[in-house]
Amino acid sequence: MEIIIEPIIRQAAPGLKVVTIEADVDNSPTPQALIDELQAAAEKIKSTYELSMINKRPAVAATRKAYKALGKEPNRYRPSSEALCRRIVKDMGLYYINSLVDLINVVSIASGYSIGGFDVDKISGDTLTLGAGREGEDFEGIGRGALNIASMPVYRDMTGGVGTPTSDNERTKLDLTTKRLLMCINIYGEEMPAEETVELSKSLLKKYCNATNLLVKIYE
Repeated sequence: MEIIIEPIIRQAAPGLKVVTIEADVDNSPTPQALIDELQAAAEKIKSTYELSMINKRPAVAATRKAYKALGKEPNRYRPSSEALCRRIVKDMGLYYINSLVDLINVVSIASGYSIGGFDVDKISGDTLTLGAGREGEDFEGIGRGALNIASMPVYRDMTGGVGTPTSDNERTKLDLTTKRLLMCINIYGEEMPAEETVELSKSLLKKYCNATNLLVKIYE
């Protein structure tokens, strides 16, 4: 897969770096060991941040800044990393989906980055274009139904939108049939170093999903 970043995104977020990881994977129901890692990451957030400080994390604050530059209100459409950390700090409990989704959540919690996770076999074509959402554009967020993605950063394939920092699309979501993963790590402002984020992701993918044929690309 290739990523094309449109000028409107470059103007709104000149420091953006997108890191992609592709891999052949074996997905599964979330094992207890990964649940434990997710809970440990959550406990670290709870011990580090009060609720009012979550949106001050460098990675989260930079993503919110990009939303505002595009004309989107980030308090109404929070980036996924911010929403997940707020859920943790508010003691609302974690949820477990499958190994791929949950290991991505571990990385997102630790790094502060909103991370897209896509089933490559469900993507139309071999290129994703990162642009801005349009008024009335169809987008079915995972577990959210119709999502207003106008003025929000959005990855599109040949069919339409597949992911935003707020939510990915039902059409390309990761499930137990996924055999080829694409992760898009959206670094609007660096918090965890990119190299460290990649190494954490690769380690978890190998440990929990038997990942092979890993390919890392950086777009900046």
